[in-house]
Amino acid sequence: MIKMTNFLPLAYFQNQFIPIEQAKISIATHALHYGTAALGGLRGIPDPQNPEQILLFRLDCHCQRLSNSAKFLNYDLSADKIKQIITDFVSKNRPHTSFYIRPLIYTSSLGIAPRLHQIEKDLLVYGLEMAHELYPKGINCRISSWYRQEDRSCPLKGKTSASYITSALAKTEAVESGFNDAILLNSQGKVAEASAANIFIVRNKKLITPGFEQDILEGITRDSILTIAKNLGIETQERPVDKSELCIADEVFLCGTALKITHVNQIENYHLPNHRSIGKLLKEKLIVIIENKDPKYQDWISRINIS
Repeated sequence: MIKMTNFLPLAYFQNQFIPIEQAKISIATHALHYGTAALGGLRGIPDPQNPEQILLFRLDCHCQRLSNSAKFLNYDLSADKIKQIITDFVSKNRPHTSFYIRPLIYTSSLGIAPRLHQIEKDLLVYGLEMAHELYPKGINCRISSWYRQEDRSCPLKGKTSASYITSALAKTEAVESGFNDAILLNSQGKVAEASAANIFIVRNKKLITPGFEQDILEGITRDSILTIAKNLGIETQERPVDKSELCIADEVFLCGTALKITHVNQIENYHLPNHRSIGKLLKEKLIVIIENKDPKYQDWISRINIS
């Protein structure tokens, strides 16, 4: 259970910044009943080299993805507008430790008719403290009995809240059966992703991940890892991945905004090798970039002054 003290003190709610304790919605809010919302998630840290500055990782990409997701809600909200609100949010909260930002676009009207037309939408933003690494020793995963949705029935190119019911079912199933997370297959029986993260495997020194046609989320961390790997001369492949490949892979890791790069130690009853040279290299490189210590990737970092 997250305590209120873990949250950043101010939230952006109904076009103003207010104490998070005052940011409340009605029980009749449309999005609460129908999952008609789109969410984002990005990390920030105090600049290790300048305590009066906050670093946000790939802010522009996160804002653009959320703007794109809003279109599935029949809502036009520009990436620039989202970026300005998030920048102001950080400036006003002045976080002093690693944190996570959750922007949410939602149908804010009060009503019981499932629709996206002729209904009000709104944007809220809040944040909470989050450790640099959630699973420093890695995680164990099971194959979920639940399947990833198909794009023809749910807009998987957007980060919509309704699609996360499958993630919640898979995650709870995994934890209650003794694992940390779940790996979902798609309707074709190929590997899709984890409950809330993309997945990579390493085989024969090649970095492999399911392609967009496998009904995965277009992850920003996933994109970052592919770019970093190519720049490091690591061969990458985006292709269908069979379930059996997970059990014989040289390395498996999950990636996402919250997880960053998290190694998988075990899948079902199969224990994976401890030697993780490619994943370790990518993880170390990603940390250097997030901390703005690599000039080659400075355009991935937004710097916000809080002095």
